[in-house]
Amino acid sequence: MKLQFYLRFYTRFGQELYITGLESLPGQTGPVPMTYLNDEYWTAVIHLPADCDASFTYQYLLQEADGTPVREWGNDRAVSLKQWHGRDLHLVDAWNQPGAFENAFYTAPFQEILLPGHKPKKAKAPKHPSLVFKVKAPLLGKQEQLCICGSGPALGDWDPDQAVLMQPDGNWWTVALNVPKESFPISYKYGVYNHNSKKFKYFESGDNRQLFGDADDTVTLVHDGFARFLNNTWRGAGVAIPLFSLRSKKGHGVGEFTDIALLVDWARTTGLKLIQLLPVNDTCSTGTWTDSYPYNAISAFALHPLYLNLETVAGKKHAALIKHYKKKREALNELAAVDYEAVMADKMEALRLLYEASAGEWLEEEGFQEFYTANKHWLVPYAAFCHLRDRFGTTRFDQWKQHSQYDEAAITRYVSPRLRHHDQVRFYYYLQYQLHLQLETAARYAHKHGVVLKGDIPIGIARYSCDAWVNPSLYHLDQQAGAPPDAFAPKGQNWGFPTYNWEQMKQDGFAWWKQRFEQMSRYFDAFRIDHVLGFFRIWSIPVTAVEGIMGTFVPAIPVQRQEFTDRNIWFEYHRYTRPYITEKMLVDIFGDSRGYVEEVFLQSTGFGEYLFQPDFDTQAKVAAWFAALKPDDDRQWIKQHLLDFHSNIILIEAPGSKGQAFHFRFAVDQTSSFQSLEIPTRQALQDLYIDYYFRRQDHHWQIDAMDKLPALKAATNMLVCGEDLGLVPACVPTVMNQLGILSLELQRMPKEAGHEFFHPDKAPYLSVVTPSTHDMSTVRGWWEEDRGATQRFFNQELGQWGEAPLHCEPWISKAIVIQHLHSPAMWSIFQLQDLLACEESLRPADPADERINVPAVAQHYWRYRMPLTLEALGKEKHFNATLKEMIKTAER
Repeated sequence: MKLQFYLRFYTRFGQELYITGLESLPGQTGPVPMTYLNDEYWTAVIHLPADCDASFTYQYLLQEADGTPVREWGNDRAVSLKQWHGRDLHLVDAWNQPGAFENAFYTAPFQEILLPGHKPKKAKAPKHPSLVFKVKAPLLGKQEQLCICGSGPALGDWDPDQAVLMQPDGNWWTVALNVPKESFPISYKYGVYNHNSKKFKYFESGDNRQLFGDADDTVTLVHDGFARFLNNTWRGAGVAIPLFSLRSKKGHGVGEFTDIALLVDWARTTGLKLIQLLPVNDTCSTGTWTDSYPYNAISAFALHPLYLNLETVAGKKHAALIKHYKKKREALNELAAVDYEAVMADKMEALRLLYEASAGEWLEEEGFQEFYTANKHWLVPYAAFCHLRDRFGTTRFDQWKQHSQYDEAAITRYVSPRLRHHDQVRFYYYLQYQLHLQLETAARYAHKHGVVLKGDIPIGIARYSCDAWVNPSLYHLDQQAGAPPDAFAPKGQNWGFPTYNWEQMKQDGFAWWKQRFEQMSRYFDAFRIDHVLGFFRIWSIPVTAVEGIMGTFVPAIPVQRQEFTDRNIWFEYHRYTRPYITEKMLVDIFGDSRGYVEEVFLQSTGFGEYLFQPDFDTQAKVAAWFAALKPDDDRQWIKQHLLDFHSNIILIEAPGSKGQAFHFRFAVDQTSSFQSLEIPTRQALQDLYIDYYFRRQDHHWQIDAMDKLPALKAATNMLVCGEDLGLVPACVPTVMNQLGILSLELQRMPKEAGHEFFHPDKAPYLSVVTPSTHDMSTVRGWWEEDRGATQRFFNQELGQWGEAPLHCEPWISKAIVIQHLHSPAMWSIFQLQDLLACEESLRPADPADERINVPAVAQHYWRYRMPLTLEALGKEKHFNATLKEMIKTAER
């Protein structure tokens, strides 16, 4: 038996093509190299025993001239040799470009929820066909069926009324035919047939397709890629809100998993097709309100007990146990914002009562056994971690008296049922099982009613998390992830997360990430990659620093010392790398307190300049000293100035370079250290700075991203959306386009240089457009921040004449929402606050009350709650009807 592969692919010099996935065939041990045939095809031949009846699924792999591998998308070309009874096969294929937007329609939200199923008119297939066509057409209507028409009697002689109907088979539409050898070569096209009206509708666009055949007795299998229809017409709208922000009549002062059903009901009423939530992982680290930060998870897998509905856990059997919480629940539910500590205290107390009352009955449930088996790899370490946290009063495992270093065998013994504390450990199995049941139920309800759930994958994990305890080698624990300075956070952002050790993660094929995606896919259909730029390079801040401004990009190609000489820059190591502190600065900043500052924190060099004393020679040491003072100590004002002194540098030495390689401090031209240099030196340094940040790194970052993202995206069938905001390298759009990752387009954060705003009608199809995110003010809040910007937006983006209103009136909010709904982007997603702002009666008086997070505030209290209950929102007939009509009009 001979298998002859033909791939339609136009290559450039130096590129090579391979076939993968053939290892199940006799004699095949790895990728099969292909041979250039002509400008249109590459080919490869495999010889097999005539009785071979193996099945295989194969892909093509492109190797670039520099050795970089590029995989095509999908893994659905399946062949069973048994059905062909030893006949030779010709497999004629089209390369599936990963960035083709049609691939998005084969992800979970579209295949399982949004796109209609088909019940086509059946057609009889021949027993021994000589030609099989397979092609994809994701956006056919419910009454539509794919057909094929072309030259020769078998294809209808180009008569649309004689077109051959195709049948759905997995992702493909397929038809098997007997075509005589003399009919080759054939030309053909795919078309659409309406099996309701029983009429041919139209052909695909483009030139006729051509197929050449051989004169021997072979079977030809054609995988034609996508039918050439207008496949970028589907658009949907969604709502974004943190789960804790939901408000319902039966809530316990916070949104809960059971509230998702109410939100789904409202989404259906208005025509919204997607609900986007912030992370819902467990963040219980300190037991205080600082745990409200949803991106600081102590486990990338465990869910947060905050979101459990007590009544559902109790059921009728144990309802009496939680009856006395009713008054507390009602009081908390009346609050304008979440009281995190009070809610958690109530819930954890009640959940322990319910756990004790259950007497372990849940352990025998089939559902728990399945849950435990599927999640044991993270559940057991997590439960042990939580018990040790409770026992020692901290998540700082480096301070635990036992098990400060994770040992799998030791922890297996620690959670043994024979030990006295096992019941306390098992409590966390119980919590996670109940959370799983409630979120799974919510997800099923959403799916049943045609609504997609979109989750959020944080870029980091808590420094003292279960993940870092179990696998410390996967993280750089001496570094902190963050973001460089921008208009929203002028001193940068320090998120405190350890950065990832990607080289170590790659060793096992990114197993931790794949497990994370698998866990998330149990509940969510799509996800947002928080700070996708971190997969290209991460802003890495040493643990000795406090502010994000002290970071550098990793990886990054540093500036070599010789480069300063090459550019005629006199290199002064201490002047460029030490904090620049002068006598004049001390006088100007501290005035009469200068003497105290100098005596306690600094030491003079003898030349009118100063250094920090050893006890204060890092930002972390400065911050720790002031943290020991009382908050109202009259010396606290000194702290920020000392932190600013630390960041008043020009270069940061690359670790291990022995003074030979350096990174530029971000926004170096804004430092007084830089401004005190002579003009020629400043200009030469500025040129080198621009080269460092905006030229030399880009290709390096692209290679780094392509080393990770293709494998990670291939590990899940969820729809992948990237949050690509901030200082975006030029390579990011290229990589995201190549991989089909949806970008995020934000009206007030244009990615194109020289533009103040981004207009939604310029969005690419594979994108999400939104007027605001949880990390910034809502549209109403932004409207009042900068009068000049608001006026320009009013005239230029909204096309309005005259002076802009002082406040963002409802008609303006509505106009902005409509702009986004009419965008060509696949998705327009709105914060709930921006939708409610379209109705005067549903918006709070103060726009500041709509804000969820302030990134510049390191310890922000995440406690926003929607102003009315979901039940009440469902009854807002005028608002809901208006929103529904806006969405319906935009989708026509």
